[in-house]
Amino acid sequence: MTAVLSVRDGSVYLPAVVVETYFRGIASVVVLIRDGTLMILPVHQATAGGCLLKLRNAAGDRVAQARDVFQDQGLLGLSVTDLPANWVSDQGALCAELPPTMQS
Repeated sequence: MTAVLSVRDGSVYLPAVVVETYFRGIASVVVLIRDGTLMILPVHQATAGGCLLKLRNAAGDRVAQARDVFQDQGLLGLSVTDLPANWVSDQGALCAELPPTMQS
């Protein structure tokens, strides 16, 4: 399954179906940007930190606020919708390639 994400103002927006498929029962995630790839990793223990997956609406869509991650990459103003993402098992993360013009 290819997931579709949105990014805006340092936040990653995850539709309910994506959360249910890849992050069921997960309260927080780690958001990273490495080599032009946005990576969202589940956090399985609350003491490990991460960004809370905040409930966005009654449909169950979630948002992870990671302004610091995007700011560190010079991408705080990044706004992209319909960003395709796939689960990468060896990374243990949902990964989305940022378009070349959006990479730092």
